[in-house]
Amino acid sequence: MNTRDQNALLGGEIPDVQGSVDARQQPIQQVGVKGLRYPMRWRGADASEQPGVGSFGLYVALPADQKGTHMSRFVELLEHSIAPSQPALDVKVIRALHRDMLRRLEAAQGRLEVSFTLFLRKAAPVSRVESLLDYEVSVSVDGGRDDATLTLSVVVPVKSLCPCSKGVADYGAHNQRSHLSLSVRSHEPIAVEQLIRIAEEEASCEVYGLLKRVDEKYVTERAYDNPKFVEDLVRDVAGRLKTDARVESFTVEAENFESIHNHSAYARIDHAA
Repeated sequence: MNTRDQNALLGGEIPDVQGSVDARQQPIQQVGVKGLRYPMRWRGADASEQPGVGSFGLYVALPADQKGTHMSRFVELLEHSIAPSQPALDVKVIRALHRDMLRRLEAAQGRLEVSFTLFLRKAAPVSRVESLLDYEVSVSVDGGRDDATLTLSVVVPVKSLCPCSKGVADYGAHNQRSHLSLSVRSHEPIAVEQLIRIAEEEASCEVYGLLKRVDEKYVTERAYDNPKFVEDLVRDVAGRLKTDARVESFTVEAENFESIHNHSAYARIDHAA
């Protein structure tokens, strides 16, 4: 509904306060809505669609002479995006939504971000029984119509086993669940599943939702044969990302939830091409 229709509906002229001139002459780099939970569909690398709930942040840059932005248009954008006729979200669609946001808000710069839980079906390593495992994913697009950058982030649960513990103990070695967090800025789209596989392949062992006894044996022995410090985890993942020509920059973080301490071990690598 345009302004003229709104005025006619309410029987009079409605003042456009947010569209008035602001005399303070202070530009705002980001203004919009944050923590907006909305239903969504995510399109996986295999073209399957997964329903879920996303937490969205949508912001635009506001010129110094404009008093306010059009907050309702951010919600209108999401309403349009979830229509059955619209494609499910993926990194390409989110780029397109960012451009549409700038058009609707008549803005030169802006940021669109969404975070959600992705479930992937995994087969156990020996018995091949299947179950779902959850991963935390976030996607952001930041910049203008022609120079926006996309950052894809994922938190991957894995298993790590301490090389020092293995080296000094007569039998056994302490091991723990770890989180590998990858945040990648790329020139071309990279599938979430690709980043997940890199993290899982570089861990002492990957983790699963459902394991039989033969699988527990495999996971335990696989980790024992592949011990890694928290430093090893980030270095090995970083090494994989550096060989990908699509990657512009990245951050890799590892947090080991230590089984013999009441604190975590942590490491981080930042890399810019």
